[in-house]
Amino acid sequence: MVDWWRAVVNAFWAVDRALGGQRRPTRIQKWVARHPVGAGLCMAVPFTLVFLMLSRADEPDDPWFAVLFGLLLALVFVLTAVSERLRQRRLKRLGLWDGS
Repeated sequence: MVDWWRAVVNAFWAVDRALGGQRRPTRIQKWVARHPVGAGLCMAVPFTLVFLMLSRADEPDDPWFAVLFGLLLALVFVLTAVSERLRQRRLKRLGLWDGS
């Protein structure tokens, strides 16, 4: 099981390298990695408000779906920010970036 998991992790980092994952992070990427919940909320709140404005008045469940979709969107962005934090930690560990 451990060998299988290590192969998956190695494949993930190989794809990351191929897509330019070993470049220095930009200023926005640094902020997102430091504030994952804030980044998730910054993206989810406007989308939730738009979906609330688009909800129909005669359907009582539409606002709940808009809020649920906003929470799911926040979760996706928080997980993306956490993965960026892991990428930056790996860059520091490999000595490719000094963390500044």
